This record gives sequence, C-alpha cells and structure tokens, in this order.
Amino acid sequence: MSINNTFTEIAAVLRDAKRIGVACHVRPDADAIGSIVGFAQSMKLAGKTVRVFSEDVVPDNVLFLPASGTVQQSDGLDHSLDVFVALDTATKERLGANTNATLKNVPMLVNIDHHGTNPRYGHLNHVDTASPSCAQIVYELLTTQDFPLDDSVRVNLYAGMNTDTGSFQYSGTTARTHRIVAEMMDAGLNTSAICTQLYDHQPARRLHLLRSLLNEMEFSDQGRIASWKLTLETLRKAEAQPGDTENLIDVMRSVDGVYAAVIIEEMPDGKIRISSRSKDARVNVSKVCEEFGGGGHPMAAGARMSGPIADAALRFLTALTNETQRLG
Repeated sequence: MSINNTFTEIAAVLRDAKRIGVACHVRPDADAIGSIVGFAQSMKLAGKTVRVFSEDVVPDNVLFLPASGTVQQSDGLDHSLDVFVALDTATKERLGANTNATLKNVPMLVNIDHHGTNPRYGHLNHVDTASPSCAQIVYELLTTQDFPLDDSVRVNLYAGMNTDTGSFQYSGTTARTHRIVAEMMDAGLNTSAICTQLYDHQPARRLHLLRSLLNEMEFSDQGRIASWKLTLETLRKAEAQPGDTENLIDVMRSVDGVYAAVIIEEMPDGKIRISSRSKDARVNVSKVCEEFGGGGHPMAAGARMSGPIADAALRFLTALTNETQRLG
C-alpha cells in the first residue's frame, strides 16, 4: 500500500506506548544516527523507556553527537517493546539480521523514511521522498505533534540534515529545510560548533584514504563517470574505521565534466558495496542500482553485488554507462 499514515496516527501509537525501540540501516551515517538518537531523546523527554539499536557500531565521525553513547549494537534479543520505529531504512532487510530478530515479536512497526524505493514495510508508514533527509521528517513529526525538544534533540537532527543535504548544497534541499534550521537557531542551536565537529576534526587515516582515491580513481565514458575501486588492502593500510569513507565520493563528483561518481568497495564477506552519486538530474543512479538489487534516491543510491571486485566494477560501470549515454 502506497498511502502514507499521518503524523497524527503515528503520534497516537507513540503516546500509547511505554517501551519504544528505534533503529536505522546497517553501516549508519550521520542522518541515520542523528535521526534515531534525536527521536529517542524526544521520546525519553516524553516519559518513554527507549532502546536505541544499530546493527553496526556508531561511526567515529558522529561520536560527538549528544547521547550517541546510548546506541547499542543490536543483539537479536526480545526486549519486550510495545513499538519499534525504523528510521532512514529503505527496506526491512537493511535494518540487519539482529535488529530484525529483536523486532520480530514487537506488535507495531513504524517505518519513517525518505527513500523512493521504500516498499512501506511497517504497520504504519510515512515515506516522504521530497524530504532531503530523514532527520527533517523526524523534526516535523516531533514539532507538529508537540513532542518535547531540547538541545540534544536539535543537535542530532541538525547533523542529519546538514550531512544528507551536502551542507545544504544538494538540489533536494528545500526552503523548509532552511526554515527548520532557522527555528533551531532561534531556540539557541550553535550550528557553527556542530559544523566544526563534522568537518574540521578529520582523522589522519581519512587523508590516507583520500590519497589512495586521488591516485587510483578512473574516468570512463569520455570523463562523464568517475570511479574508485576501494580494496580491503587499501582499507587495511589506512587502518580505516566505519565512517572514514563518508563524503569521499564527492571529491570525484566535483570534477568538471563528471555526471556520476562511484565507489566500488570490497567487503570482508566477499560482497562488493556500491555507492553512487549523480550531479545531473537526468542520470538516475537509483535506477542503475535497482538492476543489482539496490536502490535509494535518483541522485544518491547504493547496492551490494557479488565479487570479485573487478567483475562487479565492470558490470556496474557498464550499466551506468548505458544510463549516461542516453544523454547523447
């Protein structure tokens, strides 16, 4: 069913619940962590008992977020929850195996997301593909339904909004996005301090990855596609941690003449992780990722493919070239 449930319907379920669980997608980014922690903090202020789950650890680059330490790695156990809220997660499988085991016996699953490929897998669903971040949807839910906000809620949601809009540069950024930021600043939010934490505290190992990217990236389709095959060996040499590759793809995307950028990453389980970005609305990377079982947004999408990495790169780049060559 494609019809969204209203914030009023979702809020009624949340108000009736005593014990709430909340989780995001595997390999969480700032929008995912900011959304689940910001939401959880508001529910705690409303008097709820809240458990915050993530299949994978919180990335180092967002550990500064208030209450990020409340996120626990999913254990697959039954926590006797009344409601489970999935945020920023396009499919139920993307929550991860342990998270899905935890919510198996929960009577109410609420799915709040902004990915166009979301099939609305919850009992209640609110999928807003016009929103540039999940954090923006969470803010609208909390404020329109009179749930409490404090500075920790605002910091988390701002971090999600800032990063998923590319510091408010991406075309999906709306006038409402800027108005929300203004509302949070009027309430005392120090956006400059958050941006300093997000962008001016990069670990040296991330620069080692950037050096590898600059040395190894390749251009194809007459310079319209930029790609980088990120191997386990490169990750090992850089002593990379989760979150270290965040936004590196934008370095390739920024090159003049490039329409789409791709990071093709080797995973420990033998799978190949595809991260793709477009900077031309005519190039729909989500459509290409869907050919390989993935999806996302038209201008930012991903997939998981079988290896080896050279074969996966050839298959994906061939499909992406078919998309870019439609432009003539």
